[in-house]
Amino acid sequence: MAVGVINSSEVHNVAGVKLAAVKSGIRYTDRLDLVLIELAKDANVAGVFTQNIFCAAPVSIAKSHLRKASPRYFIINTGNANAGTGKTGKEDALNSCRFVAEIGKIPTHQVLPFSTGVIGEKLPIEKIEAVLPKAFSLLEESSWREASLGILTTDTRPKLVSKKIRLRDDWVVITGMAKGSGMIKPNMATMLSYVFTDAIIDEDVLNQILNQVVNKSFNRITIDGDTSTNDACILTATGASKVAISDLNEEDTLRFYGTLESVFRQLAIELIKDAEGATKFITIQVDQGLNKSECLEVAYCIAESPLVKTALFASDPNWGRILAAIGRAEIKNLDLSTIEISIGDIKIISKGEVDDLYTEELVQPLMEKDEITISINLGRGDCNEVVWTSDLSHDYIRINADYRT
Repeated sequence: MAVGVINSSEVHNVAGVKLAAVKSGIRYTDRLDLVLIELAKDANVAGVFTQNIFCAAPVSIAKSHLRKASPRYFIINTGNANAGTGKTGKEDALNSCRFVAEIGKIPTHQVLPFSTGVIGEKLPIEKIEAVLPKAFSLLEESSWREASLGILTTDTRPKLVSKKIRLRDDWVVITGMAKGSGMIKPNMATMLSYVFTDAIIDEDVLNQILNQVVNKSFNRITIDGDTSTNDACILTATGASKVAISDLNEEDTLRFYGTLESVFRQLAIELIKDAEGATKFITIQVDQGLNKSECLEVAYCIAESPLVKTALFASDPNWGRILAAIGRAEIKNLDLSTIEISIGDIKIISKGEVDDLYTEELVQPLMEKDEITISINLGRGDCNEVVWTSDLSHDYIRINADYRT
């Protein structure tokens, strides 16, 4: 189940990137579950990773390798998170890098490993080793859709966004893919996301850009409030277009940043629209807060409230649950008399009380739509924030109750 339709827009190849997806049988016998990505020799790579203390073995290895040198390959497996696996897990993650390095004839530390799936089970490394030669033989610049399928777990559809813009006298491409349907409240990035551009971007600048766009996209989504052990978001600049971002005028620089941010934002939104069991896509808009922190506190209190989320699933305009969620937000000196709450364009609460013109009949049709906006005006400052979330359905419980069966 997912909200809206699958994104079927044109996918632009990124010069300096080749991809392949194969079936290794890590968890399922007939499913693409291993993705290999090859990068141009001079590509720069930036990454952000989960802040979960129990981070998975591949996260530890990827962070270590990224500090040593620019990567030449990513290896991504699904069906097994290789998390909670101790010393053996780290050895398996490192061995997967060694297998790639041997075939690619590069140092092991130029390979970044990524895993997603069930936590606490040993990674069947022998299955990965067995299919890697085939993966190398299938590497192509155009294998984006196969790769976007190969990184999925409980997702019902791939998330793939691609844009092409003209800067100066040349074209620049930005193409990205992501996966994740549950255990989602990124505290740095998303579950797994890979965005590539053929622009030339220095490594330090690339890291700055990644942190900026992540905070406006993947760090503004939540499905269930759980931060995964395996979250990673990677931004790669291959430099193959010969367009150096540092040489652009102000207008073109802003256009590039804006386009990159839109790719990240669309990928983040696609994750929420394909949330486990989701029937609705919810935007929580909080305005006029004293600072961003309190705007986000209010937004997440609403977005992660099981009572709010189940009411949304039922199309029930039970605004009291929204009010209660705001009331438990940890905000000092919140003046209830300044608060306004709206669903769509219908104002429900005005100056802390039910609006004189509100009736349930007015808002009921809006609650039955598959995309709903809840707006909160705190009336105490100039800061605004937005968070995207989903409803909580019977299917979410079923999917997660049956996750290991």
